[in-house]
Formats: sequence, C-alpha cells, structure tokens
Amino acid sequence: MDWRDMPPLSALRAFSAVADSGSVVAAAARLGVTHAAISQQIRALEKLLDLPLVSRAGRKVELTEDGRQLAQGLNHGFAEILRSVSALTEAQRDRPLQVTTTAMFASRWLVPRLGSFRLAHPGVDLVLDPSPALRALEPGSFDAAIRHGTGDWPGFEVRKLMDAPLVVVAAPDLLDGPLENDPDALTNLPWLSELEQNEASLFLSRQGIDKALSGGMIHLPGNLMLDAARGGHGLAVVTEVLVAADIASGNLRVVLRDQTDRGYYLVTRSGVQRPPLRAFCRWLKAEAARAPGLNAAAFGV
Repeated sequence: MDWRDMPPLSALRAFSAVADSGSVVAAAARLGVTHAAISQQIRALEKLLDLPLVSRAGRKVELTEDGRQLAQGLNHGFAEILRSVSALTEAQRDRPLQVTTTAMFASRWLVPRLGSFRLAHPGVDLVLDPSPALRALEPGSFDAAIRHGTGDWPGFEVRKLMDAPLVVVAAPDLLDGPLENDPDALTNLPWLSELEQNEASLFLSRQGIDKALSGGMIHLPGNLMLDAARGGHGLAVVTEVLVAADIASGNLRVVLRDQTDRGYYLVTRSGVQRPPLRAFCRWLKAEAARAPGLNAAAFGV
C-alpha cells in the first residue's frame, strides 16, 4: 500500500460519520467538532477524489452513488479497525489501573473518596503512586496523572479538575504581626518544602521577592509538610483547596496568595483509553460534580 495515495483519515472519518448519521450537525456532535469543520473535511475529500460524494439540500445531506460506495467500504474498514482495537484493549482490561499524583493530593483529596470508586468498580485493581516526580505516561505503564499547574502539557489530553490557587500558610503562633504588609520579612522565617519540589522559591520569585531564605528550609513528604506547618515549624506553599478545613478552623493562617491561574488537572495519553481508565475518568467527573469549587462542566468525559 502506498500511503501517499490514502486520503487523510480525519476526512474519511468525517465523511463516514455524515453517511452514518445523515446530517452534518449530527456527525459534528458525534466527533466533538463544529459542523463547519465537518463540511470542510467533506469538501476537501471531494476535491481530493475529484468526485461529488454528497448532495446538499438545506440541512439534509444525501449520498451520491459514489458516496454510497465509499461509505460502504469505510463501514467495513472502520469496523475491522474497531475489532482490532477492542481486542487489544480487552487484553489489557485486567492490567491494574496505574495513577500517579502527589502525596498531598492523594492523602487530602483522592484517598478519602476512593471508597465510592471501589463500590462502583470492584473489579478494577488500582495502583496509586503518590510521588512528586513526574512519571512518564507510556503504554503499559502509568495510565493517568493528576497534577497541579497551568495545564500546559503538550502532547497529552489535559482536563481541568478544579481551580487550585497557591497560598502560603503558617500556624498563627509562628507569625508575628501583619507580615502580609512586609513579604520580604517572610524570608527570615523557616520554610517547609515538599520533597523534590521548589515551590517556596518559585512562589516568592513570582511575588518579586528574590532574597535568599535565611530562615532555613525543611524538605519532607507533602502530608508530613502539612503536619509540620500545623505544628508551627515553618511556612508552607500549598493549594488552598487542600487546606480549606485547616484555614476555617484556625489551625493555619493564609499569609500570601498567588494570583496565577492554577489548578489540578487529569493528564492522560491521547488515543483509545482502556475500560478501567474510562471508568476512573467517569468517576472523577461524578466526584467533581459533588465537590464544591470543582470544574465539572469542563470535564468532558
């Protein structure tokens, strides 16, 4: 087969969806694109083949004889592709679902909610990797990552779970006076940092504070970092959503807020997802709908 003679798969897929649904609008809804994009793909395919494939009468679309012949061949071809892909995904069904996230997010948000996932999907084995290190999302390895940032991970499917601005917090006893009015003074206090992270220095740099942290730094796992912050051992940079209860109870006090638009995101590889991963994404969507402040509407799974 000379692949140079093959029309673009996106155009063939768009035409097949129109042929199957009988409508450009319906085909666009199926493929999650605009109807203008579908029409453009059809016109490009007709130009490439130098054949009229559809006749248009208002919103109705009818196939020409050549269009019907192509649609029949595509139906067989796409059905065979689907069978092959399904066979592979079924073979992977029993492989544990592997999700990587930070220890703090796992302990404060994810693990307390896992009971409902186990009830809904008792047959899915889950491996949770609570690591600050960015794990590679490769076939046969980790299926998904839940990470904090701005959503800029090119080459992956990225869905926002929740808005999660960063804040600097500390136990009230550690603070002496209104330090919010003198951010430079914060560099003289002890700081806490999650292992393998550099949030404290990065946060202060975004605030225009470039002084060295003369009060020292303690590096420890995320969940222990919160324990240390509550105990008055230092300032910590955390996402406000994970310490909302501590702030409300007075255990921790917000010293500074970052104005950068940040949040927690679900990151997956592009392409076909295994059934356990699809189930996990649907469950996260349901949890997002129940939890205050989460971005369920943007979570299109």
